[in-house]
Amino acid sequence: MSPQPVLLPRSLVNQLLHQAQSRPDFEVCGLIGAHQGHPTHVYPVTNAATDPRRHFRMDPQGQIEAMKSLRERNETLFAIYHSHPHTDAFPSDEDLEWAAYPEAFYLIISLNTKGVLEMRGFRLVDSRIEEIPLAMEEKA
Repeated sequence: MSPQPVLLPRSLVNQLLHQAQSRPDFEVCGLIGAHQGHPTHVYPVTNAATDPRRHFRMDPQGQIEAMKSLRERNETLFAIYHSHPHTDAFPSDEDLEWAAYPEAFYLIISLNTKGVLEMRGFRLVDSRIEEIPLAMEEKA
C-alpha cells in the first residue's frame, strides 16, 4: 500500500520553486510551518555551507529565528526543504546523514531538468528513504 499524497498549497509550491530559481547555482533551504497539519508558511533560511553550490547547512541563527516564527504563529514544523541545482531531486548520502528531524517531511527541488522543475518529498528516518507522493491544492 503506497502512502497518501502530501497536499501542498499551490502558493507554497510557487514560493519554493521561485526561491530555487532565484539562486540557480546554490542550494537554497528553509523550513515549512503547518497549522493543524496543513502546510501554511515558508521560512527561508540562509545556506551557511562552506560550498553552497553542492551542500546546504542552515544558518544556525536563521534556523532559530524560523523556529521562533513558527511558534509565534502557533505552527509546527512540517517540512525541511532544499534545492539541488545540479543533481536529481533525491536525497544525497549527506542529506540522509544530516537528517535530524524524523517527524519532518523533506522536500527536495531539482533544477537539473530541462525546462520543468522537479520537487519530490521524502521521510528520512534511521538512514532509510521513503518517498512520499506530492499533490497540489489549488487554494492557498
